[in-house]
Amino acid sequence: MTTSSVAAPDTRDKSRGGARVAVQKFGTFLSGMVMPNIAIFIAWGLITAFFIETGWTPVGVLGGFGETNGVANIGLVGPILTYLIPLAIAFQGGRMVYETRGAVVGSVMAMGVIIGANGTIMILGAMICGPLGAYLIKQIDKIWDGKIKPGFEMLVNNYAAGILGFVLALIGFFWLAPLFKLIAEGLGAAVKFLVDSSLLPLASVIIEPAKVFFLNNAINHGVLDQLGAQQVQESGKSILFLLEANPGPGLGILLAFTFFGVGIARSTAPGAILIQFFGGIHEIYFPYVLQKPILFVAVILGGATGVATNVAFQSGLVAPASPGSIIAVLTATAKDSYVGVILSVVLSAAVSFAVASFFLIASRKRDLASGNGGDMSAAMAKLQQNKGRDVNAATSGLLGTNSPANEEEAEASLGGVGSASTATATRVENVVFACDAGMGSSAMGASVLRNKIKKAGIEGVTVVNKAIANLSGDEDLIITQEELTDRAKQKNPNAQHVSVGNFMNAPQYDQVVDQLKNQ
Repeated sequence: MTTSSVAAPDTRDKSRGGARVAVQKFGTFLSGMVMPNIAIFIAWGLITAFFIETGWTPVGVLGGFGETNGVANIGLVGPILTYLIPLAIAFQGGRMVYETRGAVVGSVMAMGVIIGANGTIMILGAMICGPLGAYLIKQIDKIWDGKIKPGFEMLVNNYAAGILGFVLALIGFFWLAPLFKLIAEGLGAAVKFLVDSSLLPLASVIIEPAKVFFLNNAINHGVLDQLGAQQVQESGKSILFLLEANPGPGLGILLAFTFFGVGIARSTAPGAILIQFFGGIHEIYFPYVLQKPILFVAVILGGATGVATNVAFQSGLVAPASPGSIIAVLTATAKDSYVGVILSVVLSAAVSFAVASFFLIASRKRDLASGNGGDMSAAMAKLQQNKGRDVNAATSGLLGTNSPANEEEAEASLGGVGSASTATATRVENVVFACDAGMGSSAMGASVLRNKIKKAGIEGVTVVNKAIANLSGDEDLIITQEELTDRAKQKNPNAQHVSVGNFMNAPQYDQVVDQLKNQ
C-alpha cells in the first residue's frame, strides 16, 4: 500500500518553516519522555499537597519534615522529585532511542548527574543524559555487530553496556552535573528576576502563539516543568505550571465565536468548549484562532492577564496540570492558591473573550457578505502554507465543506481511486490516530471513530491512538491533524494517511467507515 499523493508537481519551498518543524520535532521528543510519566508528577503533586508542612494534612514522615525517633524524616516528596522523576524520564528517553538496552545505559548516566548535582532537581539533565547514553551504546553496538563469536554474545553485550555505563556515570557526576546545575540556577535566577520585576506576563507573547503551532512542548516540558518542580520543593507551589496550562484564553476564544461568530464556526464552538475547558484538549480551539490571525492578540492578552493575576495573588500549582483541564488545574492547585488560580482562569477568559469579540463584531458584516466567514478550511490551508505543506491536502476537519474539491481531496487522502490520487486500495485492519503526545486529541478521535465503526457493525478493525514518535510502521491507515501529517508520513510512508482539521467531528470519519464497509 502506498500513501496518497497529489499528481500536480510539488512546488513547495522546502526551507520554509523548516526551523519551526525542527523545534516542533524537538518538542515532541521532549514530550515523549515526559508525558508517559505524568502520572508520577500527579502522584507526587498529591503527596505534596496533602503531606508537606503547609499541606492539607501535614504528616512529617511522608512530607519530609520533623523527626521520628530522633532521626530527620526523609519523606516521599524529596526522593520522588530528586530521583524517581528524573530516572523515569531518562529511562523513557533512552528507550525511545534504543529500546530497553538504551534505557538502562541512559539511566546509569543520568544517575551520575543526579547524584553529582547534590540536591538540585535534574529533570533537564535526565532529558539529555537518557537519550545521549542510549545513542552512545547504540553506536558502540554497531562496531561489533555480527562479529561476535557464537556463545559470547551475552558476555560482550552485558560488559559493553556495563563498562560504558560506568564511564558515563563518572562523566555525568564530575563534568555534566556542575554544568546542568549552573544552567538550572541560571534559569531559576532569570525566572525570579521576571517575577520580582513583574515581567512574567510577557512570557505569554511566546507561549500562547507557540501553543497554536504545536511548539510549546520544548518550552513547557524542557524548561517549565524543571523550574516549577524546583519551586515546589522550595515553596510548596509554582506559578510556572500555569503559564501554558491555563484554559482561560482558549475558553474566551470559543465563547466569542459562540456569541459573535458566523457559519460553521459559531455552530461548533459550544461543543468545543466542553472538550477544551473540561477535557483539557486545547488543540480544539487552534483552528478558530488561525481563521483570524488577529485573534493571536486575544490569546496573548488573555494569557498575560492570567499570569499577572497569579503573580499578584502569589498563587500556583503543586504539580503540572496535564491535560490543561479546569479539573486538572483545580486538583493541582496549592492549598492557599484557589482564589488566585480561579481568578486567573476567569479573568484570562474574560479578556480573551472581550478582545476576540471586538474583532469578530468588527468583521461580522464582511464575513456574512463574503459567505465564507465561518469556513475554517481556509485557516487550515493557511496553516499548511505557514508550515510549507501542500495546500491541496484534505483540510475540512472539524469545519470541513462539501465542495467537490474537498470531496476529491478527502477521497485522495483515503487512498481512493481518483484523478488526484496515486494510492492503491488495500485492506485496512490497523487504524491509528496519531498526535504530538499520543494522548489528548488522538484519544478523543480514536474514541469517536471506534464508536462509528461499532455502530456500522464492522469487525476485525482495531483503532488505537499513539504518539507520532511511536508509530511502528505496521499501521494500515494513520489519521492526524494537518500540521502533523508530514511527520507521520516520515514515520510510515507506506500507510494510507488521512488529514483532518480537528479530531472531534471530521467528515473524513464517515469516509473511513465507508471504505471499511467496502473492503
